[in-house]
Amino acid sequence: MRPSLACCPTRRLPRPALPGLAGFAALAAFATGALLAPVTAASAPVVYDLDPAHSFVHFEVEHFGTSTVRGRFGPVAGTVELDREARRGRVALRIATAGVDTGYAVFNARLREDDLLSVQAHPEAFFVAEGFRFDAQGAPAEVRGEFTLRGVSQPLSLHARFFGCRSETTAASAHTAARREICGGEYEAELNRSEFGATFGLPFIADRVRVRVQVEAVRR
Repeated sequence: MRPSLACCPTRRLPRPALPGLAGFAALAAFATGALLAPVTAASAPVVYDLDPAHSFVHFEVEHFGTSTVRGRFGPVAGTVELDREARRGRVALRIATAGVDTGYAVFNARLREDDLLSVQAHPEAFFVAEGFRFDAQGAPAEVRGEFTLRGVSQPLSLHARFFGCRSETTAASAHTAARREICGGEYEAELNRSEFGATFGLPFIADRVRVRVQVEAVRR
């Protein structure tokens, strides 16, 4: 059973064709997501590009019932396309698994092995989604899609902890300035790593993995 995973769209979504970024990271499980919308109404789809300085996946898993292992993957690359008026959207994320970082080099190397992240055979993880649920203020409260890790795809639902947008002024040239819209927030999910074939250490290292996705994205 996947007690906290919501069902993804019935048809299989294609993996996003995004440019690879050396040194990415992504976890057996965690992909995910990242999920943005403008705060003002739009009459046509609007595309946002994730900001690599502010887009990461954090994870935690209980270890032998005595501690909690924490780490992160990233930066996460990808795009979000949103048609707020039609209440539709699409997320396409791509993450390199070798960049996992727990703050301990020996443990990072163990996570990259074949019975966990299997980074040699599966160097990237993917999250694609087209299932959006909006709250009363029009912000994306939930994004439902498909997460692929180690070549295995499972439904995954990301729930918003908070979300917001802002506008900032940037230098368009030496003599002119331009304003750009930035949206972002934090989303969370849980998954069972065994469902993706990452079984090392069970049951002493927990199957359930908690995931938090922090994202910011810039409107094109």
